[in-house]
Amino acid sequence: MLLQPITAPEATRRHIRLLLLRDDLAHPELPGNKWRKLKYNLKAARQAGHDTLLTFGGAFSNHIAAVAAAGRLQGLRTIGLIRGEETQPLNPTLARAAANGMQLRYLDRTTYRRKHDPDFLAELLRETGPAYVIPEGGSNTLALPGCAELVSELTTETAFDYLCVACGTGGTLAGLLTGLAGQHQVVGIAALKGGEFLRTDINALTQAATGRTYPNYDLRTDYHLGGYAHFSPELLRFIQEFETQYGVLLDPIYTGKLLYGIFDLLRHDYFAPHSTVVAVHTGGLQGWTGFRQRFGSRSAWWPAGS
Repeated sequence: MLLQPITAPEATRRHIRLLLLRDDLAHPELPGNKWRKLKYNLKAARQAGHDTLLTFGGAFSNHIAAVAAAGRLQGLRTIGLIRGEETQPLNPTLARAAANGMQLRYLDRTTYRRKHDPDFLAELLRETGPAYVIPEGGSNTLALPGCAELVSELTTETAFDYLCVACGTGGTLAGLLTGLAGQHQVVGIAALKGGEFLRTDINALTQAATGRTYPNYDLRTDYHLGGYAHFSPELLRFIQEFETQYGVLLDPIYTGKLLYGIFDLLRHDYFAPHSTVVAVHTGGLQGWTGFRQRFGSRSAWWPAGS
């Protein structure tokens, strides 16, 4: 586990130790929270005798990319139900998923909204054959213990007061809460507009996994910077400056918004003086290839190596 000090002036002013947990380096093909969320789902699939994983996601989804890679590494077939119409050529995310052996199927947005409907899932499985179903983003009760393990790993490395993470579906944050068991404070930065509903989802996940909810978290919904998969020139400048100063590339969907939010909270004296704040870099860098394909002509800079 690599903990990289971030010597931001906003932190130094209040004698706050800011650390970046480089979970993006934990696994070469399944970086960050995706491997943690899949770990016990993969075990459950094997134990149930399944040789196929079926899951859902958008055309640039980190989760789709991760499930495809995990299937190849574990010798499992994978089926990805993709939101939206098929387009050719495939974007870099879907092309890599297909290269990893994933069968891609496409659902129009109205049909895609039925992804939690038991009747719809039963109909899908009649078409595809038996499969272990993993929800969009990988956020179910089996995702939580994998994310909780991050807490036990971290506590062997350093003492801390705040643990900060980006939120898409809330599964990673819920897992961290179960690992902390009511200790310390978790700060979640919602990556999507109107993210207040995530509180309900987070509480439902921890209730289902542990029989309780946890009050020691704060979900910040004011740093989405335009909404999920949207970003502003201000965010892109921040990501560029962060990489220049600290040598770490952030992604524009999750970790860029996370660090942008943390820096703003530091400026507004949100964190207690003399505290230790740990931000989790959950990966997601594969998404840059898709953004370069879609928006490269609109931006003066994009990570050339992505």
